[in-house]
Amino acid sequence: MSDPDNWERKTLEKLAFSALQEQRRARQWGILFKVLTFSYLFILLFLFTGWFNHGDGPVGGKHTALIEMHGVIASHGEVSAEKVIGGLQDAFKDKNTKGVILRINSPGGSPVQAGYIYDEIKRLRALYPAIPVYAVVEDICASGGYYVAAAADRIYVDKASIVGSIGVLMDGFGFTGTMDKLGVERRLLTAGENKGFLDPFSPVSAKQKEFAQGMLKEIHQQFIQAVRQGRGKRLKETPEMFSGLFWSGETSIAMGLSDALGSTEYVAREVIKAEDIVDFTLQEGFAERFAKRFGAAMMSANPLAQAGAGVTLK
Repeated sequence: MSDPDNWERKTLEKLAFSALQEQRRARQWGILFKVLTFSYLFILLFLFTGWFNHGDGPVGGKHTALIEMHGVIASHGEVSAEKVIGGLQDAFKDKNTKGVILRINSPGGSPVQAGYIYDEIKRLRALYPAIPVYAVVEDICASGGYYVAAAADRIYVDKASIVGSIGVLMDGFGFTGTMDKLGVERRLLTAGENKGFLDPFSPVSAKQKEFAQGMLKEIHQQFIQAVRQGRGKRLKETPEMFSGLFWSGETSIAMGLSDALGSTEYVAREVIKAEDIVDFTLQEGFAERFAKRFGAAMMSANPLAQAGAGVTLK
């Protein structure tokens, strides 16, 4: 006959062993689920931060390469020369690229950044003569946006697109009247008679105004020369063409500022003859976007950082 105490002890040992096994299994499943969750979040983070630069990914055969230009053209903006040029270079180097489309929806921006992109398009076209570049205008292609478009082989628009604004501006504010009313005295100390150039809190200097106007005219002539070089004999020049005015897409065709009506899909399908579109637009990563927003916040918090004036193609 077995010992009752021994039976109870064995039963308790079995129960304890079963409980330990159950805890191990639960711990293993917990680790597995944590690994799966972490992997899923890691993939989502990569997608969110734009780790994969090309939105549509590669395709097997010949394709049309797309680079987006949406927004103001600026060195640290969404449409910078660095990003656009990077996308262009990737597109031209791809052996399956049959043609490149710049899809533009921009009111303009920095003449320097626009000039960089213009020059790079010309360089790449000379390096890859078999790959054409077409600009497709959405809502607006004005000033710096049109500066870039003028480098393309052809410009396609919608009949209601806004095209043109071939001009240069330097804007700012003058607060001298307000300061007089408030009884505020401006104390500006400089070393160099023009160091306080067009200071918004000081009266306008006729000499400085004349100097600024001359500089704007010089940049304007650079813009005009780029348009003439890009568009060639297609331009039907009028006195208003380079005055800063803008026109509908339909009128711009008649003026020679653009070539024809057409969307991105139309140009890829009917002009380039490569219906598959691959997006080569460089995307910002999460860290880059965070750094930029942090920098913008610091700029807005520091009035001294906002004191400078810039020239804009608008």
